[in-house]
Amino acid sequence: MPSSPIASFVFSVLFIVLLSSIPIQTQANKPHVINFRSPNLYPEGIAYDPSAQHFIVGAQRHRTIYSVSDAGVVDLLVSDTDLPENVTFLGLAVDTVNNRLLAAVQAMEPLPPFSALAAYDLRTRRRLFLTPLPSADGDTSRQIANGVAADFKGNAYVTNAAANFIWKVNSEGDASIFSRSPLFSAYPVDPESPFSFCGLNGIAYVSKGYLLVVQSNTGKLFKVDAEDGTAREVLLPENLPLADGIAMRRNGDVVVNSPNKMWFLKSQDNWSEGVVYDKTELEVERFPTSVAVAAEDRVYVIYGHFLEGTAGNSEREMFSIAEVRSEKESKEETVWIYVLVGLGLAYFMVWRFQMRQLVGNMNKKTN
Repeated sequence: MPSSPIASFVFSVLFIVLLSSIPIQTQANKPHVINFRSPNLYPEGIAYDPSAQHFIVGAQRHRTIYSVSDAGVVDLLVSDTDLPENVTFLGLAVDTVNNRLLAAVQAMEPLPPFSALAAYDLRTRRRLFLTPLPSADGDTSRQIANGVAADFKGNAYVTNAAANFIWKVNSEGDASIFSRSPLFSAYPVDPESPFSFCGLNGIAYVSKGYLLVVQSNTGKLFKVDAEDGTAREVLLPENLPLADGIAMRRNGDVVVNSPNKMWFLKSQDNWSEGVVYDKTELEVERFPTSVAVAAEDRVYVIYGHFLEGTAGNSEREMFSIAEVRSEKESKEETVWIYVLVGLGLAYFMVWRFQMRQLVGNMNKKTN
């Protein structure tokens, strides 16, 4: 407790300044929603570019990639007409070290098979390389280049949702099959379940030297060593059915989305085990497919109506990028705000009491 009225006053002023810097309004308002117009875009992937402070989304059939501002302003980033017609940009990742955009390029049925990773310079917007991704020996089936992540050395990691392995593409664009862990095929899959064909999907790089990868048709989360590709299952209290996108937050927590749910995960042991500390329902009819973490660790999904777009018989102009909040996090932040306000009021009352005593003492001396 301050020892003098002047100290109390100074402390109170500093406390009020500190209190005013807390973003109370951020949580008090509704979650941020960005509605943007781009005819028949039907985006599947989303990434956030912290340098330019905008989101990046890819087209389903137009061989184009766009930036989307917080206000919904859409700008063409890439138009790559050298790609095969009607290919889809799936996973996107921003390589912040090299200022590159990495994009998984995939031809969907009935188009001829085509799976590749494209890299684009975010400053010049020119393509740096286009690398076809190889099949495993003897495998003639269609591959699916899906999720993308980048490490700090310029390497990219791409999930193969069809064959359940991970490609690695180095900074020069050379590709290889990086991880074919038997664990990726160790869990039963119901062939009658929705999207049973979709295995490894979203992928995120962790700065401690490993990858976190979700598997859609089993709901499993894997930890993969970024040096040798060895994998182990992350032990969770529940599976994550139809898990699609995954993203890391600055505090080390992880968010995973499915078409109908967002899971908020955390771990105390570098992801040998994890816990689901909250879940938030998503709008399944708008078919969210990917998640990104933007400024201030805020979590966003892309409502790209991707499934509607794959049908090929519809037209749509408006799409959305929507913030998704953890209700538990919001409650905890609210509690701390009330605690700080209460402490501020308490110190103010102490200061007021001491000032009253000071005035009384001065009146006594005057009398």
